[in-house]
Amino acid sequence: MAAQATFKTIKAVVPLLDRVLVQRFKPETKTASGIFLPSSSTTTPLPEATVIAVGPGAPNKDGNVVPTQVKAGDRVLLPGWGGNSIKVGDEEYFLFKDAEILAKIQE
Repeated sequence: MAAQATFKTIKAVVPLLDRVLVQRFKPETKTASGIFLPSSSTTTPLPEATVIAVGPGAPNKDGNVVPTQVKAGDRVLLPGWGGNSIKVGDEEYFLFKDAEILAKIQE
């Protein structure tokens, strides 16, 4: 369940440490030929997302900051679990740790 945000825009959120703010892709509600899909087939979130913002990185054992592996604008593959949800208006965003992101999608 997503908490309703008190700020007006997602740009106000700056992730800390190795956190990554993402927005999941929404499943298509209509096929290419124009057929509308039932809501039961579009309720499962897709495992892909777009990175909105990233934190500076987390310190390692020596105190050196290790930067995150992704940057804003990247497409990533997410696990089916985890992440903290944030709701801004009608949009839902998620905060993941950098290590929880499975892969970066390059096209």
